[in-house]
This record gives sequence, C-alpha cells and structure tokens, in this order.
Amino acid sequence: MNTRQERPTATHSTEPSSSNSGEHSNNPAEEITHKDLLRKISQQRAQDRENDSTQTGAFPVVNKTSKNKLKNSSRTLRSRLASSVLVALLCAMLGYGYVIQINNTDMTYETMSETELTRLISETSMQVDRLKDRKDQLSAQLRSLQAAADKQAQAQKIAEENEAASGILSGRLPAQGEGIIVRITQGTKQMIDPSILFTLIEELRNSGAEVISIDDVRVVTSTYIAQGDGALICDGAMLSTPYLIKAIGDQSNLQNAVNMAGGVGSQLTVKYGAKVSIETSSDVKITEVAHSSDFEYAKIVE
Repeated sequence: MNTRQERPTATHSTEPSSSNSGEHSNNPAEEITHKDLLRKISQQRAQDRENDSTQTGAFPVVNKTSKNKLKNSSRTLRSRLASSVLVALLCAMLGYGYVIQINNTDMTYETMSETELTRLISETSMQVDRLKDRKDQLSAQLRSLQAAADKQAQAQKIAEENEAASGILSGRLPAQGEGIIVRITQGTKQMIDPSILFTLIEELRNSGAEVISIDDVRVVTSTYIAQGDGALICDGAMLSTPYLIKAIGDQSNLQNAVNMAGGVGSQLTVKYGAKVSIETSSDVKITEVAHSSDFEYAKIVE
C-alpha cells in the first residue's frame, strides 16, 4: 500500500507572486519622483517671487498712479498755464497803454493849430506876468515895512490894500475896469447847455479875466451852472436870454478868447445857432457881489 502523495507544484503559484512583487516595488519610486518635482517647482516659484520683489537698484521702481491723481495733476497744470497766459496778457496791455499815453502826450502840441499855440503862449505869458507883478507888489510892501518909521501904521495900510484886493477876487466887493461885455442869444439849432457857458468862463479866466459875472450872478471859485426846468441855473439864480457876461481884464486878450477860430464863440454860432456879440469898454462895472459862505470845516490859521 504504497500510496504516493503528490505535492502541488509551486510553479504556478510562484510566477504570479513574483510578478506582483515587481509591480509593488516600482510604484513608490514613481511617487517619490513626482513629489520631488512638485516640491522643486514650488520652491522655484517661491524663489522667483522673492527675486521679483527684491529691489536690486538695477531698475527704478515705478509707483502706480491712479487715474484721479492724473486728472488732478492735469487740471493743476492747465490752471497754471491759464494764469501765466492771463498775467502775460495783462502786462502786454499795460505796456501798450503806457506807450499810447506817451505818444499822445508827445503829440499834444504837434496836433495843435497855430492859433491854439498862439493862445496857449499868450495865456502862459500872462500868467507869468501876473506872478511877477504879485511878487513885485509883495516885495515893495516888504521894503516899505522895513523903511517905515511907524511900522504899525504902514502894516495897517498894507492890510487894507490886501483886504480890498481879496474882496474883489472873492466877489465880496464890486469892481470896475476895462474889459468886454458878451451877449449870447438862445440857439436856433439846439438849446444852450451849461457846459458851453462853463467853457466860456474858463476861456475868459485863462485869458486873464480878473472879475466875471453872468446876468446878476458874480462868478467865484464855487460858481456852478446847471440845467433847470426850461432854463439854466447859476448859483441858485435862474438865467434868462440873452445871456449877459461881463469880464474885467485886458480887452484884446478877452476878445481873442471868444473869437478864436474853433473856440467857444465858433461853437456857439455853428453848433448851437446862437448869435454872439462882443462889446469892448474901458469902464466895465460889475456891481454884483457874492454872498459869503459859512465854512463848516475851514478855519483861519491863527
């Protein structure tokens, strides 16, 4: 009874086991390789970020500017530019005006006619003569005071003379002397206005008139002429036509002041259509006097 037991062969069981063991040995290596690769990539990215953020000085750092800041800076630039242009324009205008003013001043005498230049020279000469006469008069008074035995009596006499002259100039006293009488009718083209009569007074004064009156009004430094209801008013008194103007002074100079070509006489005739007549006299009497004014602020120096 020899019985023979056969053992199962290990050939079939060992081959599959050997193949399985080979597969298990390869997977861990592959996993390690992938982890190393991912770790290296991560480290490289971190290093790149660190290098990018590091300021090495090779390139300038450019700060980002917002749109609002750009808009504000552009507005500021435009405002400064506009201000500069405006200042330059104003300076140019001032310079131009200054040059024009200088040119006009220089051309004043060049554009005047021969008659106007003659009148200007005559008026200037008369003013110089009056100042010289006044200087000589004061010098004579000073010499008389120094030479007089009774200086108090001489001083009283000089004070009375000055009082008379002051009274005539201020309009407090009547006056007489050589001069002219001007009569002006109402204009046919337009009504006589205050400005033309005031111009006539100024022309007479510039020509040496010492005393002037209009109708019944004594002309002084405070005299005014205004337009009233249908008539002219002079120092509160109503004037009537024909207007009567009296002036005491050199007859020829006063007459030339009215009859000068292109002067106030020509304007009254041509522009207003008025008739102007001039009468010269060696004895013009101006009896009208000006009322004294009550001064509120001005006082005599003691």
